[in-house]
Parts: sequence; C-alpha cells; structure tokens
Amino acid sequence: MAAGLLAGCDKQTPADTQPQTTASAPAAAAEGEGPFNGTLDISNRGAALPDFTFSDPSGKKIRTLDLKGKPLLINLWATWCGPCVLEMPTLNALAAAKAGKLTVLTVSQDLDQAAAVDAFFKERKLTNLAPWLDPENALSQHYGNGVLPTTVLYDAQGKEVWRMIGSHDWAGPRTDAMLADTLR
Repeated sequence: MAAGLLAGCDKQTPADTQPQTTASAPAAAAEGEGPFNGTLDISNRGAALPDFTFSDPSGKKIRTLDLKGKPLLINLWATWCGPCVLEMPTLNALAAAKAGKLTVLTVSQDLDQAAAVDAFFKERKLTNLAPWLDPENALSQHYGNGVLPTTVLYDAQGKEVWRMIGSHDWAGPRTDAMLADTLR
C-alpha cells in the first residue's frame, strides 16, 4: 500500500495540501524523465466495465458502456494532482499512437471545476484527449483505492485487464508490452 501512495496523490488529503507540479514537469514527462513509479494491479482482472455517464465542460455526454467493442483505458486524474499532471502528455501521446485501436478516456476528479479542467486541456494542447468530468467522484468511489492517478484497462468485451495505481509513462516502451495482448 505504501508504494501506491508514493506513486500518486492521496485523495483523502485536501487539495490545498497536495504537491503541485511546475510548468516544466509535463515537458520532462514527455522526454521520459520524472517519477513514473505506478504499481500494476491485476487483482480485479475480469471485473465488468461500470456503467457511468460523464460530461465535458460544454455538456456533451459519454456513457462508459457505449464504449464497449474496443479496448478502453480509463484514467482518473485531477488538475491539483502533481503525478496526474506529469503523466497527462504521455496519455495524449498514447491516444494519438493507438487511435482506432484503443479509446483513452481521461476523467477529471476535480470537484465542480469544469472551467479549470477545460483550461488545463487547452493550455497544454491535449488535442488527442477529451476533458471528461466526474464532479461527484462516482468512478473514483467505484474503484475505491483513493489514489490519483488511477488508470484501468478494459478489453473489447468490457472486462478489466489491469489497473495502474499511480503515475506511468504512457508513451514509454513498457506501455506497448502492457497493452500487447489486449490490442491484438
């Protein structure tokens, strides 16, 4: 458990005491540097994709069950979470590299911060991702680990393959190996 807490933000700690990243951190992440030390968890393998509906800052809706049929990577993150901010450019790169083979769904756990999430995406030019919102943290409660970022891979049938608890370099070489069986 302690390793997971080192790899991400503890959602139990108020946002104002969470560590913040600097403007240069995302650039370092894109170059493969930084503290990517998440833990791969397969203890929920085979669990069904939950049925949740999210909206983006403009009000457009998306339902998780409607995404079955193609592998799905769901990333829970927040603008105040340093490790989340650090890995976001690598998720953007992954979404571009695996377009058509993998859906990457980033779901913000920021409470009532649609404008902040929208600005975050625009400032960082995360053009391969969409800013989905979960202002009640329903998905985070469903996963129940209290750590951000948490990223969960589902196969095309909507069955969980694994979870990454904490930050990960999604553009790094380990990611291709982790996705290989699911993306065949």
